[in-house]
Amino acid sequence: MPTVVRKTRDTLMEVRRGILHAVSWQVKSSLWEPSTDVYETEGSYIVRMEIAGMREEDFDVSLQDGTLYIMGYRPDFSARRAYHQMEIRSGKFANAVTLPGPVDADHAVAEYQDGFLTVTLPKEKTNQG
Repeated sequence: MPTVVRKTRDTLMEVRRGILHAVSWQVKSSLWEPSTDVYETEGSYIVRMEIAGMREEDFDVSLQDGTLYIMGYRPDFSARRAYHQMEIRSGKFANAVTLPGPVDADHAVAEYQDGFLTVTLPKEKTNQG
């Protein structure tokens, strides 16, 4: 199961620089965003990404300042082909999801199953009283 990692500000800046560098210096279509849903239940925020053909270890999932970052690389088929239709994206992908509220990052869970990466982020409990 991929691990949700809380990264320091320096590491986050490196990630942001890497994404900006990739977008600035490569063909923009080479960095893509898989379809992603964000919803909430009574106790959690759920981020669900549709990304078939991956392994759990192919994802980099991190959380910083209320934003969930999901990055990875989906390999292309190595065989040469003459495509008649090509819609399945491959290569580097990244998505940044701003969460609707504070979360308990220490209890966040990421699971990859049946072509979907699902990250469950429990809502932070507030002390009322």
